[in-house]
Amino acid sequence: MDSAAETIFALSSGQPPAAIGIIRISGDRAFDGLARLIGSLPEPRKPSLRRLTDPVTDEPLDQALVIAFPGPNSASGEDLAEIHCHGGRAVVRAIESALDDMDGLRRAEPGEFTRRAFTNGRMDLAEAEGLSDLLFAETEMQRRAAVKMAGGALSRQIEGWQSEVLRLSAMVEAELDFSDEDDVTEGHSDTIQLGAANVAAELATLLCRPRAEKLREGVRIVLGGPPNSGKSTLLNALVEREAAIVSEIAGTTRDVIEVPIAIGGIPFLFIDTAGVRDQGVEEIERIGINRARQQFDLADIILWLGPEGDGPAHRNVIEIGARSDHPDYQPKSDSIISVSPVTGEGMTTLVDMLVREAKDILPAGDEVSVNNRQAGHLMGAQSYLENIADHSDFLIIAEQLRLVRSALDAITGRASTEDMLDALFGKFCIGK
Repeated sequence: MDSAAETIFALSSGQPPAAIGIIRISGDRAFDGLARLIGSLPEPRKPSLRRLTDPVTDEPLDQALVIAFPGPNSASGEDLAEIHCHGGRAVVRAIESALDDMDGLRRAEPGEFTRRAFTNGRMDLAEAEGLSDLLFAETEMQRRAAVKMAGGALSRQIEGWQSEVLRLSAMVEAELDFSDEDDVTEGHSDTIQLGAANVAAELATLLCRPRAEKLREGVRIVLGGPPNSGKSTLLNALVEREAAIVSEIAGTTRDVIEVPIAIGGIPFLFIDTAGVRDQGVEEIERIGINRARQQFDLADIILWLGPEGDGPAHRNVIEIGARSDHPDYQPKSDSIISVSPVTGEGMTTLVDMLVREAKDILPAGDEVSVNNRQAGHLMGAQSYLENIADHSDFLIIAEQLRLVRSALDAITGRASTEDMLDALFGKFCIGK
């Protein structure tokens, strides 16, 4: 049987125990499965309080609200039933077991409800990716960006560009097929090239913005410096917990320690590294130092706690005068932050600076940003549009515009491979 034609069910709310559990059933036999549990179907889209009974044993299962959503106007685009039952483990397990015993029903795979919504045209691929981000959002900034994407903000931009490219394509076809007829305007070449250049410029503006992955992963703040420069102590103070071991013994931190945290609604990933030194290094510590240097290359911001000017070559190094309360403290330049995690000196100033820097690194909350997959297709479309300026042959221009339409289709899922869809929807939780 085609998996898309099968009827699926799953718990779509949080894992029990909970006050309420919501079990979804989607597919051609969704209403039949619901009717076998409650005896008769309620009016469409109207919640109804019903007693659920096991159709095999006649054993009462629960008393629950049930709702029937006829397709195609449902979340999945097909007949969809919801059971709002009590959220105890035994209750949910009993209802799922009864559904599992019915012919033609099976448990859903991760992301299968959303994949069916995509297949049935209830959402496009860009909206589905936004929904995925929304499910994993942990900060307010992540939530706002994901809501915008899931609500179709990027999709509407794509539709506008598609309409313009189709208009330009129609003009090209007119030149190719009907140029000898009186009602066809001559001299469309400049108009077509100008239109293509305008769309390319709009794509370039979007591509210049930070990628959506950066918002999901957080701003990478790497703490670097020689052994005993105060990196671990500063990390613990920044994340407000004992995330790293602090010791006076040189080389205590041997590996990379990553701590995700939100500050002011902004996601950060603070990374403590092994102390960097050249002398007296044994093999295990050398591995840790090499990993520290790899982290420097990946960092958005490096907080350098070592001697001034000795930090790694990087576009964004902030010199930190650490352990300002220590008797051996060596101050750096007046313009460089001095901090003491022990007394709290400079900590507020440092955190405020990191928040300001992060806002320049992350996508703006009121702007649409794209992920790496979407950016790849947009760059392809931009390149094809820019190629049009170099050609006057309408056959070549027509082909470039066709490639642009194909690249834009790939963003919304009209030209997607099964492997790519499997990878996307496989990240969703079961029941979504």
